This record gives sequence, C-alpha cells and structure tokens, in this order.
Amino acid sequence: MKNIGVLMGGYSSEWQISLKSGAVIAKHLDKNLFNVFPIAILEDGWYYSDDANNRHVVDKNDFSITVNDKHITFDCLYNTIHGTPGEDGKIQAYLELLNIPQTSCDSYQSAITFNKRDCIAVLKPWGIYTGKHIYLNKGADYNATDISKRLGLPYFVKANRSGSSFGVSKVYKTEELEKALELAFSVDDEVILESFLDGTEVSVGIYQLGEEIIALPPTEIVSDNDFFDYEAKYQGKSQEITPARISVELTLAVQEQSKRIYSVLKCKGIARADFIFHDGTPHFIEINTNPGMSTESIIPQQIRATDKTLQQVFTEVIENTIKHHS
Repeated sequence: MKNIGVLMGGYSSEWQISLKSGAVIAKHLDKNLFNVFPIAILEDGWYYSDDANNRHVVDKNDFSITVNDKHITFDCLYNTIHGTPGEDGKIQAYLELLNIPQTSCDSYQSAITFNKRDCIAVLKPWGIYTGKHIYLNKGADYNATDISKRLGLPYFVKANRSGSSFGVSKVYKTEELEKALELAFSVDDEVILESFLDGTEVSVGIYQLGEEIIALPPTEIVSDNDFFDYEAKYQGKSQEITPARISVELTLAVQEQSKRIYSVLKCKGIARADFIFHDGTPHFIEINTNPGMSTESIIPQQIRATDKTLQQVFTEVIENTIKHHS
C-alpha cells in the first residue's frame, strides 16, 4: 500500500478552512489502497497527529515522519493547503527538490496562478475575456476619481494574493476606496481593482487524467450578500446550485473555457475556475489551484453531481500524479 500524506493548514488567513478541506480528503481516501497520514503544515510546526493526538514532527530533510520507531516516507502528497506556502509555489519547490510527487500545480505554475495580476496577464494574449483592472502597490499614489472613471462604479478591490474573499470589498462610491484599500492592504501589499460585471456567476471544477482534461458540472452562485464573500462561501449565506441553471450551450462554453485555461496555465490536480456570464460570454475572474474541499465547498458538490464519488476522483488524482511524476 502506498503512503499518502494529506497536507493542510498553511500560514495564511485560510489555514482553518484548509484544515477542514484536508479532513474531508483524508476521510474519503481509499484505505484499501492507501495508508493515509493527515499532516498539518502550520507556523507552529509541521506534524502528523495520530489517533492518540501524539504529534510526530516532519523531518524536513526528506519530508518523513517516524511513528512507533518506523521511518515513513511518502509516495505522494495530496496538497490541500490554501494560500501560502501550499498554493503559491513555495512548498511545491521544496518538494520538487526532494522529488516527492504532490497533487497541485508545479512551483512555477502555482506562483503564477496564485498571483491574480500575473494570471490575468498570462491569459489575456490567449483571448480570455476578463473585466477591466487597475493595480496598486502599498504606498503608491492613486487618484480615486480617476479610478472610478476608468472602472465605473461599482467595482471590486481585492488583495492580489489571497483566497476565500479575504481582503475583498465592493466599492459603490469613490469615497469608499480608502477604506477598501486599507482592508485589502491588511492582507497583501499588492491590490487589484476590478470592474463589476453584471451577470450570472458560475464556478467550474477541472482536473486532468492522462491527456484528458475533465470539466465538472458548473455551479451557479447566488449570494445572499452583496457578493460571494466569506460569509456566503462558508457560513451558508448563498445558494450554490449544481448544475447551474444555464443552457446546454452556455454550460459547454464555460466548461471548454475552463479546460482551455487549465491547459494554458499548465495546471495539475483539481482546480476551480470562476466566471461571470456577462453579455452571454463567460468572463474569467480567477482560478483556485487548491480549491476548498470542506463539506460545504463547491468541488465536492460538483463531484456528487456526476456518476463518480469523492473517493474515486481523489484516487484518480493521486494515481495520475504518481504515474506522470518526473
């Protein structure tokens, strides 16, 4: 049986969400195929907690643990860390040096996809539709009136390198920008300002098996709040309708666009791309390469809407990662 470590936690504001995601993955991995070790990657240490809550610290020289005097190495690591260091390329680079397979994007691709600015810049030459954007760094001068004219009101202010809607605000009036920037800069020293696109919001899960890229049924997101914020995502303040209430033609269009984006960015494992259907065309918002996997998350909903189970998909992802590891 193969030893599989499930990496969870991280150093960002999303660490608790990641622990929930990791718990779901560990629960659904096939115990007839894999020895499963949930491993917390936290600022206070990297460790595996056994059933008696004894901590077994990870040896960072070879990413191994010792349990009952047995030295355990890993055939593959299921990476479900949201944010740094698991989604921005840092832990990927470390594992690449150790030649240990992990299920998320490689280090370079992770760094690009985690940075909203860089990701949009890479995709635009490929004809991917997006909103309008303005970028600001902490401490830089800006003209609030000019920004409102360029983007139109309302618009979004987002932390550039963050997820789960931390550091996101919707600005309706020019004078609201200062407070929105303060919130965003509390999360990241780079900020992206994005025009508001009116339309149906959908999210599509994508993963690859061999040469085939598979798109899951889209989920339509109807937030009870002003937008799909933290409360909407994790505290039940939204309707997530799978499959989305869109036509077959629009479903195929957004699935094909998702697969194209996944291919252009050279993603690996399970990712989730978010879109707004604006004027009948899917406009790309962002991609999450380590999307939430907690019970309330979108990807598990989409998998349940297919003829597969979470266990089957997780098994496929792990076996595909090991097979194509170089």
